[in-house]
Order: sequence, then C-alpha cells, then structure tokens
Amino acid sequence: MIRDGYVAIWKGSEYEASPTPEGEVRLYTTQPAEGFAETRPGRYRRSVPASEIERLRYVRTACRWRGERFIVVGEHETWLRVEYVGGRGPVAERLGLDRIDHGVWQTWAPRAEVEELHEEFI
Repeated sequence: MIRDGYVAIWKGSEYEASPTPEGEVRLYTTQPAEGFAETRPGRYRRSVPASEIERLRYVRTACRWRGERFIVVGEHETWLRVEYVGGRGPVAERLGLDRIDHGVWQTWAPRAEVEELHEEFI
C-alpha cells in the first residue's frame, strides 16, 4: 500500500489522520465503527481531541528508481508516480523526468523497475 499523509494511534489502533488548527485530529477508517460518521461510501470519519492521540506522525512511501531516491506520490495499475528527491537538476534531466515546478521532478515508473519500496516516518 502506498501511503503519504498523517497516521495516528488512538486507543491502540492506527488510523489515517488529519490534524486541525482547532486542536482536534480527524481519524479515518474504511469500516463502520462506533462514533465514526460515513462521509462517503467506504469512508468514515471521527474527530477527537489531540490530547487523546497516543502518537501522530507523517508517513510517506519512498523508493529507488534507476539508482536514485524518490518518494511515491501516486499509483495507477502497474505504475507508480515518483518524485525525485535528489535535488540535482542534471540528474533529473538525464532520467527524463517531468519538471512540475522549480526543483520538483516527477515521472511514471513501472512498478517492476522500482526498488527498495519502503515507508518513512517524518
């Protein structure tokens, strides 16, 4: 599974999460659960005070492609959308990456070519 976003531990379970400026954390699940309201089919949300959260971290999926470090920002079928994190324009150009913004380079990589796929908590 490709993850890129906050995760929270609440009452011993892990949830996708979204902290709010009001001091709450929105928790998300794909299954009906007590206190969670359905926001759309297969998506449920509950807000809890941040003080009840046991741990809140940001997780992203990282990998190597063609010998360089990337983060995974999307997926579709057998392809991964990867973003170069090496910060070197000539390398990005050599790899044929698409320039999305100043210093931001991405491409679609065949999943079979991606190595060292792993999660990083930051």
